[in-house]
Amino acid sequence: MHDTTIYKAFKHSLDAYTPISDITWQALKAATQQKRLAKHQVLYPAGDIPSTFAWVFSGLVRGYVCDDKGNEYNKRFFDEGKFPGAMSALLTNTPSKLGFDTLEETILLEIDFLAYRRLLLKSDDLKLFQIYYLEKNWLLDKDEREITLVQQDASVRYQLFLDEFPNLVERLPQYHVASHLGITPTQLSRIRKKLSIHQPM
Repeated sequence: MHDTTIYKAFKHSLDAYTPISDITWQALKAATQQKRLAKHQVLYPAGDIPSTFAWVFSGLVRGYVCDDKGNEYNKRFFDEGKFPGAMSALLTNTPSKLGFDTLEETILLEIDFLAYRRLLLKSDDLKLFQIYYLEKNWLLDKDEREITLVQQDASVRYQLFLDEFPNLVERLPQYHVASHLGITPTQLSRIRKKLSIHQPM
């Protein structure tokens, strides 16, 4: 894929939140590097101190945690236009509790975190992007998801997942969806079967 196409898509993704000036854009581009990863390749391993985060042009990344028994919980999925990265670890310069790997062949831009932060401090347009992005993806969406996980049963949580991520349903193995919802693959299979029975012919 040609670099121009990737960067044009990246700029469009930013501008969807707020217009980014050419000066800011050129500085931000200089802080990025294109990367292509194979399916099931590690992007950011748990336990490492990260120095970058990413923006997905094509493909699919998951962010996950492991418990002390080795069980994985899929915290979040990042498809096209999303920003995978261990943000807490980046902000505190500490080892990440999250691991990130690809579920499909993925093309992305890695963004140098320190360069991004320096640019953020002096660019009002990038500050606005940061505010709007965080409001939508980390405050509103996160609050809604946490309330849903506590208050709704597994069938409702799965239906809400289908509503929120209709483009991921066919791209994700069901055991990854089950992990994300906090249920077993067997439970998910029963829910899917029950829902299919009630679908109109």
